[in-house]
Amino acid sequence: MQLQVDAIGKSYGTTAVLKGVSFSLSDGEQALLLGPSGSGKSTLLNIICGLQRPDQGSVAIDNQVIASPDSTAKSDEVRRTSLGIVFQTLRLVSALSLRANLELAQKLQTGRVDSGLIDESLDRLDISHRAGARPFQLSQGEAQRAAIARAVVVSPKLLIADEPTSALDRENTRRVAELLIEMAKTVGAGLLIATHDDRLGDFFPQNYALDQGELKSC
Repeated sequence: MQLQVDAIGKSYGTTAVLKGVSFSLSDGEQALLLGPSGSGKSTLLNIICGLQRPDQGSVAIDNQVIASPDSTAKSDEVRRTSLGIVFQTLRLVSALSLRANLELAQKLQTGRVDSGLIDESLDRLDISHRAGARPFQLSQGEAQRAAIARAVVVSPKLLIADEPTSALDRENTRRVAELLIEMAKTVGAGLLIATHDDRLGDFFPQNYALDQGELKSC
């Protein structure tokens, strides 16, 4: 897998939120995108995930464009089959069990259900015993692991996490970081985490910071 973010620019009115942001992530690499609220990291993540379009530049996975000012349906398809996303909110269907939610995610993104990968993910994340529970029956920690499970069972090329530790203490922050790294390795995916939590810097050798719309290595 090769993620290439090339000269991404985005403005809201006269305010430039992203200014020529470029970086790359190779097969199996892990990177942290640091920045306070309002720094533009959520906008950049939204562009990579297809929730927003950039004004300039492009994002590609394995030389296939997934985001640009004139993104096409083909871009949407490549992105859908390449990304696994851990959102800040759980985003599971409340009427379905945890297992059924994972099966639904697989079906929608890959067109099939891989029960073996679901079993392995639930086991590795220590929530096998909660497979029959509905989302509202999960504890905060279980819900966080459920969100990770949903992202990895689609066998993504790139695993993306948005503020996965924002409300956690130091011990649980360490645990979530280790789980994300472990699960990315399990499915052979690259890992990109966007966060304001600089405690995560201890776990990742490749760190970037967004400062007034510009990307810097740190």
